[in-house]
Amino acid sequence: MQTQLELARNTIITSQMKKVAVDEHFDPEHIRSLVARGEIVIPCNPRRKSQKIVGIGAGLRTKINASIGTSSDICDLDAEVRKAVAAEEEGADTLMELSAGGDLDQIRKTILATSNLPIGNVPLYQAFKETARRYRNPSKLDPEYLFDLIEQQLEDGLSFMAVHCGINRYTIERLRNQGFRYGGLASKGGTFMVAWMDANNKENPLYEQFDRVVALMKKYDAVLSLGNGIRAGAIHDSHDRAQMAEMIINCELAELGRDMGCQMMVEGPGHVPLDEIEGNIMLEKRMSGNAPYYVLGPLPLDSGAGYDHIVSAIGAAHAARYGADLVCYITPAEHLALPNEQDVREGVRVARLAVRIGDVAKYPDRRHNEKEAAMARRDMRWQDLEKFLMFPEQARRLREERAPEAEETCTMCGDFCAMKKGMEVFRDDIRGDKVSETASQQPEKHFVGVPE
Repeated sequence: MQTQLELARNTIITSQMKKVAVDEHFDPEHIRSLVARGEIVIPCNPRRKSQKIVGIGAGLRTKINASIGTSSDICDLDAEVRKAVAAEEEGADTLMELSAGGDLDQIRKTILATSNLPIGNVPLYQAFKETARRYRNPSKLDPEYLFDLIEQQLEDGLSFMAVHCGINRYTIERLRNQGFRYGGLASKGGTFMVAWMDANNKENPLYEQFDRVVALMKKYDAVLSLGNGIRAGAIHDSHDRAQMAEMIINCELAELGRDMGCQMMVEGPGHVPLDEIEGNIMLEKRMSGNAPYYVLGPLPLDSGAGYDHIVSAIGAAHAARYGADLVCYITPAEHLALPNEQDVREGVRVARLAVRIGDVAKYPDRRHNEKEAAMARRDMRWQDLEKFLMFPEQARRLREERAPEAEETCTMCGDFCAMKKGMEVFRDDIRGDKVSETASQQPEKHFVGVPE
């Protein structure tokens, strides 16, 4: 079986490429050419017969990933199912199943059967958890078991995987030589792999046998997302030597994987100050040959726990603006507790706002929706306004709960309404290009922030 990348290089436009072209309003040949160059990936493991087709990469709408999963403290499969449903209902584009407690095979298969989204995971979680259960020591992990487990999970239908191939002895040496870190290590999979390497005095098998990882991913046409296992967990550690060493290796591996015919994606920070986000994305794009970039947040502040979904939204808006392709949401529970269903919903909503802000800045030709929303608000056409809003139900609820005396205004200003007075003064001066189109004339594409 050929991968989407290999088919694209053979000038074949697949049904998945056609679907992405329709959704993003591009010519199918344009999508094929970018898939062929490795600048767009389409996670679509054929083992799953029904899943949403999503394109991630250059020129496309910035996508959102929602992560769910159990922990050793809270393991409730029904709750995880509700969270998966909530993520899809709220508009997430992909889902990562990151359970680390309970029957991990059952949880994964249940979520795969529940959600229509492309689903990914971090195989090191199960590898180390099962090893710890068996031997009471995760550092007794057998690399052969790890590779068998990766294939088993792909066979179940996962469409992308975060695999920590970029950690090696050189990376760990950088950590030691710089005196460790202010914020420690933030990646569970990455940290346990570092511990395994230290305990066994061996190289990371995922790095050492990278061609084997690629072969497994190609077999199922899954996207290999090069995990950011040494990402900074504090803004004071951002772009330290250890993080940069792994980033260079991951970008190099992205190029090697593409040459081998595998769909590749690079993962990024993490905690990074606002002024460094643009540079981080520029480095990844330059060093990887414009491989799709999957950023985790990013969080530009370390002191916002309880509101980290807002902290990350600020970082995500900047990341989307400067070229990130997939953003992992952050929930209000980040750094404090396992997210619940409401946390998931709130995390996806805030992330959607963030990437819309970034996309509107990145693609000036995609601002028509915002213009129509502004004109509907100016004209006090409240029902028309809802058609241009990302969250119309919330807007309607707030307006109905605090209904104004005059239907055309709102209770923010009442009879002191600037919009109403402005229209009275300038109604006759409105030029043709500032006349609103009726909602019925607007094609659906304007409501989702994609190209005209």
